[in-house]
Amino acid sequence: MPYNRLSEEDQTFLKTFLDEDQISTGESYLALHSADQAYHKGYLPEVIIWPKTTEQVSGILKMADARRIPVTPWGAGTSLEGNCVPAEGGIVVDFQYMNKILKIREMDFQVDVQAGVTYKDMNRALAGHGLFFPPDPGANATIGGMVANNASGIRTIKYGSTKDNVLRLTAVLAGGEIIHAGSHSLKSSSGYDLVRLFTGSEGTLAVITEITLKLSGIPEHFSAGVVSFESVKSATDSVYEIMGYGLIPAALEVLDAESVGYINKGSDLELTEKPTLFIEFTGSDPAGLKAELKLAEEICIHNGGMDFQSGVGREARNRLWEARHRFGESLIRCNPGLDVLIMDTAVPLSNFSDMVAYATETADSFGLRNCVSAHAGDGNLHLNIIGDMEDPQFLERLNIAYEKIVSYAISVGGTATGEHGVGMGKRKFMFKEHGQGIEVMRGIKKFLDPNGILNPGKIFPD
Repeated sequence: MPYNRLSEEDQTFLKTFLDEDQISTGESYLALHSADQAYHKGYLPEVIIWPKTTEQVSGILKMADARRIPVTPWGAGTSLEGNCVPAEGGIVVDFQYMNKILKIREMDFQVDVQAGVTYKDMNRALAGHGLFFPPDPGANATIGGMVANNASGIRTIKYGSTKDNVLRLTAVLAGGEIIHAGSHSLKSSSGYDLVRLFTGSEGTLAVITEITLKLSGIPEHFSAGVVSFESVKSATDSVYEIMGYGLIPAALEVLDAESVGYINKGSDLELTEKPTLFIEFTGSDPAGLKAELKLAEEICIHNGGMDFQSGVGREARNRLWEARHRFGESLIRCNPGLDVLIMDTAVPLSNFSDMVAYATETADSFGLRNCVSAHAGDGNLHLNIIGDMEDPQFLERLNIAYEKIVSYAISVGGTATGEHGVGMGKRKFMFKEHGQGIEVMRGIKKFLDPNGILNPGKIFPD
């Protein structure tokens, strides 16, 4: 679909309802908004706009839709599949100025926020009320970005992903119409679930400006454990058995020996550099948590687990998860001059061990350096591939292996993306995963965004 370029008249019109500091065509700003943290090619936008209100977002979209100018929402730029890259140029709407916590509904375990509030800043404010928002993407993403990509992370196994914790949205449709979806009620049987429709749509159906989130109380007690194995399969088999016994950890992470090495290099931890399982249980009953961790320990030992460290103190536990979150940074820093591709597949738990084995064996067979970091409790595998994306021979091998690994995940009832979203990188797998369902999605997109201005080049295959 052909798009129009932003004219001087368009910029003059925008300045009728935007302040001088809310709009820029400066080269440095354009460059900063041309790519996310993925390896995908960047594209320069034509203008960056920082709205301060939902009404200003409405005005921007109304003009852009009438002129058929593409619009790409931007949070913190931490996405990993090119989700916020302005693939067709045009306007980038950056939510940096819409970063307010509007209301903490302490008695309802809810919070109302603007889309530009960042995850870590919000949780710091909520901590004073004994509350927190559980989905944890690791990066300090904006809440709008987390909703757009349906982000999750290490705590999904117990608390669910972002979509399970969003109650209400304010969104602006392509033509500028402002709508409200959902309510402050925890349950509803009223009409279509537009909140779920917009969550995970990556800004292709509407631009989300305000969100009501469901919160949880900060756990009073926790029980953590770290255990190493001789093989990744022993660790993943333990995950299946832990879940099979009906235990519900707050986190269950698997890393192979190389990934543990990167964690050691990025922290002051001295973990045994073997395949490792991180386990955490949270709750209000210390005795119950101790019993759960003891059963998990017995399962791990039965599967060959060694050096099970249980009852990790609060300080050590915090350092452990902080180091886990910094794993990606350490991976990049320890491989200067090289790129990192993070594959993001998820499969049914019964297929998880086979998925990890297939992915690593396939990568190895194509001579691709790789390491494993997985949100194992919900079957989400991150296979990290390290190499030179500018090397045509490397890229050829990578693309073949990538196709095989993602196709395998889909073939066993899994998905091409467990939490990173489709963006630019996973579009080619959408027909394979959804079949004719992708045409239903196209129909919804066409109805809500007839001129195709909202984040074009994402989700849908060419």
